[in-house]
Amino acid sequence: MAMKFLQLLFFFSFQLRLSFSGQTIMMESVPDLQSSMYMTLDGYPCVRLLNLSGVIGCSNPGRVKVVAPIIRLNNATELSQLSAVLLSVDEIQSFLTRILNDSTFAKNVAGILVESSPEFQNKLKGFSPDQKFPQSEFAPYQSINYEWNPIGSGIMWNPYNFPVFLLSQSSTLTLQEAAIKNEKNIKSYTADVAEFDLVMQTMKAGTHDSESCLKENTCLPLGGYSVWSSLPPINFSSSEQSKPIILVVASMDSASFFRDKGLGADSPISGLISLLAAVDALSHVDGLDDFNKQLVFIVFTGEAWGYLGSRRFLLELDLQSDAVSGLNYSLIEKVVEIGSVGKGLNQGVKNFFVHTTGVSSATNETLDALKRAQDSVKSESFTISSANASNPGIPPSSLMTFLRKNSLTSGVVLEDFDTVFTNKFYNSHLDDISNVNSSAIVAAASLVARTLYILASDNKNLSSSAITSINVNVSLVEELMGCLLDCEPGLSCELVKSYISPANTCPSHYVGVILGEPSSPPYLGYVDDISRFVWNFLAEKTSIPRKNGSSVCSQDCSNEGEVCIRAETEGKGVCVVSTTRYVPAYSTRLKYESGSGTWNVLPPNNSDPMGLVDAVWTESNWDTIGLRVYTVQNASFDRLVLLGSIAITVLSCFAIVITKAFVTKAVKRD
Repeated sequence: MAMKFLQLLFFFSFQLRLSFSGQTIMMESVPDLQSSMYMTLDGYPCVRLLNLSGVIGCSNPGRVKVVAPIIRLNNATELSQLSAVLLSVDEIQSFLTRILNDSTFAKNVAGILVESSPEFQNKLKGFSPDQKFPQSEFAPYQSINYEWNPIGSGIMWNPYNFPVFLLSQSSTLTLQEAAIKNEKNIKSYTADVAEFDLVMQTMKAGTHDSESCLKENTCLPLGGYSVWSSLPPINFSSSEQSKPIILVVASMDSASFFRDKGLGADSPISGLISLLAAVDALSHVDGLDDFNKQLVFIVFTGEAWGYLGSRRFLLELDLQSDAVSGLNYSLIEKVVEIGSVGKGLNQGVKNFFVHTTGVSSATNETLDALKRAQDSVKSESFTISSANASNPGIPPSSLMTFLRKNSLTSGVVLEDFDTVFTNKFYNSHLDDISNVNSSAIVAAASLVARTLYILASDNKNLSSSAITSINVNVSLVEELMGCLLDCEPGLSCELVKSYISPANTCPSHYVGVILGEPSSPPYLGYVDDISRFVWNFLAEKTSIPRKNGSSVCSQDCSNEGEVCIRAETEGKGVCVVSTTRYVPAYSTRLKYESGSGTWNVLPPNNSDPMGLVDAVWTESNWDTIGLRVYTVQNASFDRLVLLGSIAITVLSCFAIVITKAFVTKAVKRD
């Protein structure tokens, strides 16, 4: 009766006074009431992913929301009822391990809320949810029990039938207060509860592996678009014999237990930034056309999920598709990969390690060039060492894909570690900008740029002045770090906005899903911010001026060999001569059927050894993902009565973006 009276009073007077914590709040509209009851907070969910053999990740156990009171772990040695457990980062591994081993304990876990705090990162000895040998099944050698990542727990590869959210720092404080309140009110008739809405369409449809969910259209394949660019542009009209190719590789995607909270600052984005800075440095060098070797830069995506980008790239080369027009696999002479280089600083000395594919004349040429480049940096404290001979082979890297295709491939990987990762937060949300050093990235970029100049010129009599004239723009490196590794400024930085109109401010290096039919060139609405930025950046830096002066464009250019850069910026698109392409990145075991708009899983093929162990990763479709916390009467939760004292809605910061993507896909199908 009281509730009915309150409603009538509200509708008739359209005014309502509520008192919270001794403060009187005047409300004159429904939005006023909602803003008083609901507080929007940031959170990042662990989501459901599927492969050919099952599922990993998190989801509600069924098709409905889950509601449970919030408690702290230190008060949850035993759980007497369904509970939403608040954890610190250093507690999550042991807690999840207990859940997997104790079914009685696990049945009372409604969900997990993980706290965020800078203090945790400073205190932690390490946190890596990945395996001790990430993606060991793709290694080109037998020692797959080797521990490159000894701190790895592997928790991100398990299935959890409950939701898990990483909270922002502000929402952490709010939910800590809620847990304390529940502890104090343990004998009362009220409790602050969490309502989890992490229902995946694969759960609704009962599709529990990637092949079945693709058939039922309840999931999409992981993937995106890699980018390659040649310096200088390839002259397609020339009758001269094509030059040997030096392929320079980096990756732009990372993985994390929490889908959109995986910046991958050291692994692999420090390598990406080094590559971009090296390209910029080389773009100012005269006489590139006179080089005896062709420099080709490629930035792969999907490498964290079965080397999707590099495997698809090599397949496209075999097929000689439009995506790789101008390239020939047989001309690839050397592969130079820039891996994790952001932690290559120890007591003021830059330390890097070169991991090689074996002994060959081509590899020795690369090592000699690296040594000459090192010697040219006289003012810096700089060491480059060959990786320990006791290592089983190269570390997890895109170069593994090339070795699996041809074991005689000549290649090196530049890393900031020797026998084990120096990155203690590998593939975790804690591998952020505070985990890398800008001077190490600058040093790596300088080393790479000068090494490539030496290799491409193929001139043993190069003057030292020519080598030392190649310098990396330190300000560019620092700007790229702010754009790609932080939310402030993030993708709203001037550098990124000078090339594209980003859909998001906070960068995400999760590979995402393939929308629509993969193609080259792709529909840019299906290409993520990072790939579009990398494409535009490389296209400009590797370009040469047009013969007839500049030409404004909004999409395409009329002349052969030209591309339109900055097309997303209002009225600033311009045609340049550049050989820069998008390459689809998705499993080689998948085929898109354009007639039906569906994906089919291809049978294993012995000619594709990496395809034999390809898990074929997909992500479950979903509508929205959310978490609400509010106060209820009746501790048994038979009937939930909203009191109105406080309500908190935590929506994943990526829900809007992906929802729009799925809506676009649905409209296309109709």
